Amino acid sequence: MNRDNPVAARVWIVDAYRAGEQTQLRALAEALALPWERKSLHYRKREIRTNLFRGRDLHGVDRSRSDPLSPPWPDLVLSAGMRNEPVCRWIRDQSGGRTRIVFVGRLWADPQHFDLVITTPQYRVPERPNVLRNDLPLHRVHPDTLAAAAEHWAPRLAHLPRPYITVNMGGNSGPYAFGRHAAQCLVRDAVALARARGGSLLVSSSARTRPAAIAAFAAQSEVPMQLYRWQRNDPDNPYLGFLALADELIITADSISMLSEAYATGKPVHMFDLGAGRFSMRRDMHLAAGDTAAARAVIRQDAGNRCDIAPGALAYRALMRWGWKHLSRDISRVHLELIRAGKMAWLGDPHPGSQAHQSSDMQRALARVRALLETAPA
Repeated sequence: MNRDNPVAARVWIVDAYRAGEQTQLRALAEALALPWERKSLHYRKREIRTNLFRGRDLHGVDRSRSDPLSPPWPDLVLSAGMRNEPVCRWIRDQSGGRTRIVFVGRLWADPQHFDLVITTPQYRVPERPNVLRNDLPLHRVHPDTLAAAAEHWAPRLAHLPRPYITVNMGGNSGPYAFGRHAAQCLVRDAVALARARGGSLLVSSSARTRPAAIAAFAAQSEVPMQLYRWQRNDPDNPYLGFLALADELIITADSISMLSEAYATGKPVHMFDLGAGRFSMRRDMHLAAGDTAAARAVIRQDAGNRCDIAPGALAYRALMRWGWKHLSRDISRVHLELIRAGKMAWLGDPHPGSQAHQSSDMQRALARVRALLETAPA
């Protein structure tokens, strides 16, 4: 890279195959304010060797269906996802070691194989000098985007009384299931908060939200409400508008990305626990902190409450306890840090109030990436 002209840096996004990781990569690339090129790959389903042993080759890529990977090689690669690890290392080899690799999220190989790893607490990435552990995932929600969304959506929601309580719903995630029982509890608690505030609900579902949860909100008529049913590639999706106009937010705590975007608004954020008793997120959070007394107290408090239990969730919980740590993530570690820092509260608990400043996660990430570019070989 030409150090006298950093704009000349060539950046590739070797794209992720999960929406949340794609959002993080684009957020980081846009914040760098450098031109970037997206590389979309297709993968061979039966390529076992590369997937298991995390090599440095393209054996796992179906090159006939993928974007070309050819010179001139980039100065910087941004990527995420297990199947992209060997690809990024191969690109660096082709560049003669000049390309810097920044990997986001979960990592399967040792961090030493990458120049920078930007991750969050739910992924048990080993501590290394090149590992940046942020509180929350990177995102594209900024004051200017929120202002534009508020201007667009305010007239369309003006018929609803303020304050607005925005509810964003995820779905089944790892050891937690979001079914009929959780949906009924969420509706009950969200309605109670809106009634106490004298306001309205702005409810949005996502790709993972099950029909039972949407139906539970559609059936309530106790408080005014705007309900959005998620649709793929919908240009009229009000998600950003609901974030921008919210006076308070309720987020199902399965989605760390939605929690991160909600926190970016600076408004009070309430986390909704999908489970109850020994399947509770709050109980798991206390266990992550080593507080078994508090974990037992949650079980006593939730006595008689029903929760959704799915076979997949039980299997995931067993994997977290007895399996290889790389195969699972533990979002209770994120919940713990958010509660400890006073950034959020569990729905029903006292809230610390609005945040006075935005998260510095992106600023830390940018500083580390720019330092890599400054030290890249010419």
